[in-house]
Amino acid sequence: MSIRSEVRDNILLVTIDRPDARNALSLAMTQQLIGIWEDFRDDPNCRVAILTGAGEHSFCAGADLKEVAEVYRSMTADERRHKARTEPGLGGITRNLNPGKPIIAAINGHCLAGGLEMALACDIRIASENASFGLPEVRWGLMPGAGGSQRLPRTIPMSTAMEMLLTGDAIDAGAALACGLLSRVVAQDQLLDEAFALARRIVRAAPLSVQAVRAAAYAGLEKTLDEGLELEQEFAEPLRQSTDVQEGLKAFIEKRDPDWKGK
Repeated sequence: MSIRSEVRDNILLVTIDRPDARNALSLAMTQQLIGIWEDFRDDPNCRVAILTGAGEHSFCAGADLKEVAEVYRSMTADERRHKARTEPGLGGITRNLNPGKPIIAAINGHCLAGGLEMALACDIRIASENASFGLPEVRWGLMPGAGGSQRLPRTIPMSTAMEMLLTGDAIDAGAALACGLLSRVVAQDQLLDEAFALARRIVRAAPLSVQAVRAAAYAGLEKTLDEGLELEQEFAEPLRQSTDVQEGLKAFIEKRDPDWKGK
């Protein structure tokens, strides 16, 4: 299998394991990832996920284009549109599958095409110093088809996003950090340690609160501030009635760590 997954202390680690092909995703690998993300969504014991690539040189180079070209030649335009509207996209999380929980992209080496689109679908991105980022599809007569043209301009300044989209040029980790594509850059040998340390900090928070604030932040992106503030209360009120909020307040008063039940 070219996808590895394991759970460590409520944290799911997912590794794309095809380093000889720069961790490019086959259709079978995407199907495997879909199952993994569905299990992550449905398992209350899995609170945060980390997505990374095997080896030192590539997070993911995107889809296996030879395989994709063969499959798409066998489909009509209507069939391709229907597939895009109804099925999870590349890597499972780029379209039509919301896990409802945080995913951290731990990016080592090349993060290109569909690889960057998967990283953009994650909630937090950290990278090693040797990472690079690009959407080179225009050089192949294509365009980003797994969310890149939509998520990149929502993540970084428009001018920077358009330069990347229209030229296909890649940027290095320093530039990605400077424009806000990343939250931090670390030494390569510290990448997974940093990702797990970040995931553990999220796990310490109340699970219902983490899920609610994540959902509220995304739902409010396309709303006015006033609409977003009203929406915020729709997510906040159920938390005020939860068992966990009583535990959290009690733990604060008693100066101890809370024992979350997710209820």
